[in-house]
Amino acid sequence: MIENYNITKERLPFENERKDIAEVAREMFNRKMTNIAGGNISVKITPDETFSYDNQTYYANHDYLLMTPTFMSEAWFSKLNASQILVIDLETGKKLAGEGRLTREINMHIGAYKANKDIRVVYHSHAPKSMFWATLGQDMPNLTEITSFNVPLGKIKCLPYRVACSKELADLVHDELVKLGDNAKENIFLLNSHGVLITETDLHAAAQVLETVEWNAEIAYKQAIFKKLGIIDQYQSRGKSTDGMVG
Repeated sequence: MIENYNITKERLPFENERKDIAEVAREMFNRKMTNIAGGNISVKITPDETFSYDNQTYYANHDYLLMTPTFMSEAWFSKLNASQILVIDLETGKKLAGEGRLTREINMHIGAYKANKDIRVVYHSHAPKSMFWATLGQDMPNLTEITSFNVPLGKIKCLPYRVACSKELADLVHDELVKLGDNAKENIFLLNSHGVLITETDLHAAAQVLETVEWNAEIAYKQAIFKKLGIIDQYQSRGKSTDGMVG
């Protein structure tokens, strides 16, 4: 919730928040947390005061999304500025401000937000090490200490395959998040052959989940090889053998 948000003709609506999204998108691209095919980030924001800018009124206690534009990686290598981050009416899905076009994956983001009112961030990435498990269509073993806290539900679940940008994928994400109840507000799913989807209450927390899960993905991959070679009998985590389900 924004407190005492003062809008002036010199500032864009939600400028600080849009600048933060742009900086996170660039940093995570530079850290190879996604590829040139992109990914997308959205943040839900609810102003506590009504204000107008550029003939557009933004209403108090109404939910808006701040979202990266389509082709953020292909066209700009994620070198975005605040004005390129889109402002979207969450209720209607209509773009109200921002340069560039709306991604076709907006339906997946909206489906996630509708699943749980406490979700404030939806972060989709094509993270390479996590993609290993996603393309297998297999849950990722949860082995590291930090991911056992960041992803407390155990294995990092891979959802069944649905075509990217489809209504079927958006509906699947929505329904799976609804099943999680309160846990949906801090979660990560693997999207079969497509990447990862993080739901969070804070953008920087989502970035932390993404990077720590990428470390976990590589460690789990190497342990899977050791298991196949017979070097270890089970996955190893926090000083004991495990089936990969850390809870």
